Amino acid sequence: IDIKDIDRAIRTALQPAIAHACEHAPHTDPAVLLAGCTPAIADAIRSPSELRPNRVELASVRWFLSPWYSVEVENPAMHAAPSPISRAIIRERFDFAASHRLNVPTLTPEQNRAAFGKCNNPSGHGHNYQFEPAVRVPLDGSFTLSDLEAAAAAAILSRFDHTHLNLDTDEFAEGKGVNPSVENIAAVFFRRLDERLKTSHPEVELVALTVWETDRTCATFER
Repeated sequence: IDIKDIDRAIRTALQPAIAHACEHAPHTDPAVLLAGCTPAIADAIRSPSELRPNRVELASVRWFLSPWYSVEVENPAMHAAPSPISRAIIRERFDFAASHRLNVPTLTPEQNRAAFGKCNNPSGHGHNYQFEPAVRVPLDGSFTLSDLEAAAAAAILSRFDHTHLNLDTDEFAEGKGVNPSVENIAAVFFRRLDERLKTSHPEVELVALTVWETDRTCATFER
């Protein structure tokens, strides 16, 4: 398959629907609009041609409504028992600032310095972190972006933003918690947000959570 085939499918099946919604129904839920167009996109990509005799399958379509917020709809044909599209995955990226020190108590000071370098500085060091949960939600409007923002604020931001992770939180305290590496932060954040959502919104499912320590370093914890 050529990138031009994908481009043609999107321009044919999705862009006119977006333009129509912007003009005539500006309050349309983007997830609902995307779900309505996904079968047509899949058909356009799947259609064989002389140069593409073998059929290919669309896995999903992800629409970035901003650099920090996106909606993804999976192609139901990818599942063993296809059914009408009733759910979407929404993602939003959040900022928080924190300090940490990478240090393993069972290692010697020399071993810690060899393993973590400057990140083992006894006074710690800081990052402007970002994290992005991916939540599978129903298309009935029962869970919105505002609900995700409230859950993220309650489960993560209120507890970890502007803290020294090793000194101010039990999750990363030496002798109590885990070393605050980016992969451990992603795991802790996933479990806290997952617990919050199961309590407040059992109709949704946290699929994954990614934490960026820098713009080049990140870790994702998946269900």
